[in-house]
Amino acid sequence: MVTGAGAGPRAGRVRGERARGPSAALDMALRRRPSLVLLLLVVRGVELSCIITDSQTNDPRIEWKKIQDEQTTYVFFDNKIQGDLTDRAELLGKTSLKIWNVTRTDSALYRCEVVARNDRKEIDEIVIELTVQVKPVAPVCRVPRAVPVGKAATLSCQEGEGFPRPHYSWYRNDVPLPTDSRANPRFRNSSFVLNPETGTLVFSAVHKEDSGQYYCIASNDAGSARCEEQDMEVYDLNIGGIIGGVLVVLTVLALITGGICCAYRRGYFISHNRNGESYKNPGKPDGVNYIRTDEEGDFRHKSSFVI
Repeated sequence: MVTGAGAGPRAGRVRGERARGPSAALDMALRRRPSLVLLLLVVRGVELSCIITDSQTNDPRIEWKKIQDEQTTYVFFDNKIQGDLTDRAELLGKTSLKIWNVTRTDSALYRCEVVARNDRKEIDEIVIELTVQVKPVAPVCRVPRAVPVGKAATLSCQEGEGFPRPHYSWYRNDVPLPTDSRANPRFRNSSFVLNPETGTLVFSAVHKEDSGQYYCIASNDAGSARCEEQDMEVYDLNIGGIIGGVLVVLTVLALITGGICCAYRRGYFISHNRNGESYKNPGKPDGVNYIRTDEEGDFRHKSSFVI
């Protein structure tokens, strides 16, 4: 008879169902298909037991296989540890498997196969399901510090170490928030939706009552962890102040524009460098004499024709 179980620090409960196998009475019989739930806190190792009883074979052949993601690989074969557990596993008492430094990637089905040539049932097996649960660490929370009344706001909570994947809950001033504010009369003055799968808390339009201290808790079957409290302030918009600020800016721009126009009219932006070097008389073309008269006070020209 082959029996199996799991043992280790905080190994949790073992449960199972009757496994498939021959109905005839044989020397070796499969008893159960147990499921081992391991809570991973500070776990150095876990033992998967495969016990042989009532066998007529003195030295039966033992093999351990790992079934994960629909693929089967050897763990113990040809009297040595194989695969990704080469440096982290050993065989105890010739049949049981001890895994050291367990991580959540070790979650899988482990099958112990026994070959006893001198028994009427030469081959028997037992399958142990190992589930490694990891307690969440403190999640990362993001809370806006200040939001104007009537604006949207999003609070986020993320945790990446826990296994199985944690669920999230939000608290305001130590009061748990529902997934939908409309479902609870206590929060009828709020308008938010909480997604426990993603950890986001979304306000479609914040109100003054939404001000407070917020924190998030990430939890799974292995435990829970929370982030530090963060304040969110909801404030009223000062419409009068905004209008006054705009008027001040427009007044300053008008004064600057008026000053520039005044300076331009007074000639501050016109060059006065019109001296003898810069002012040049136009050239005198052939056949044209320039005569200045006192009555006209200006130049006029008179054409002379030479015949």
